[in-house]
Amino acid sequence: MFFHMTSQTSHGGPRPIPQSQQEQKEERKNRLVLVVDDFEDNRTMYAMYLTYSGYDVLEAGDGREAVEMASAKMPDVIVMDLTLPVMDGWEATRRLKADERTRHIPIIVLTGHAVAGQARDARNAGCDAFLAKPCLPEMLVEKVQELLQRQ
Repeated sequence: MFFHMTSQTSHGGPRPIPQSQQEQKEERKNRLVLVVDDFEDNRTMYAMYLTYSGYDVLEAGDGREAVEMASAKMPDVIVMDLTLPVMDGWEATRRLKADERTRHIPIIVLTGHAVAGQARDARNAGCDAFLAKPCLPEMLVEKVQELLQRQ
């Protein structure tokens, strides 16, 4: 959690005060992307390329962790695999879009199980974009930039 120092303790020293989520976003230098994939190699590859492209990156390995992390850190974009342990990407997306605090965050589905109609189903679940694996990291960065420009 980000903190700023403005309050005094009973001893006269500064006490950290938690910042609001909006203040956290305003304080960040770079845009923040949450990459959600249960396959660590995929997360690492996309995270490295996004970092190289100037983004700050958070990683989550399952849907529940993604929902918790998104609520706490308020990323600018979420890249979501659909097939995840604990809570799948479908349910994680529905929960994020149902929550007033996170519904505005664009979600890009990035899945290796692209079948006919799945892009439509993903949009109906609340996803803002759909990419099929294998996906070149450059294509993901382009989609992230596209969604950020719409905001």
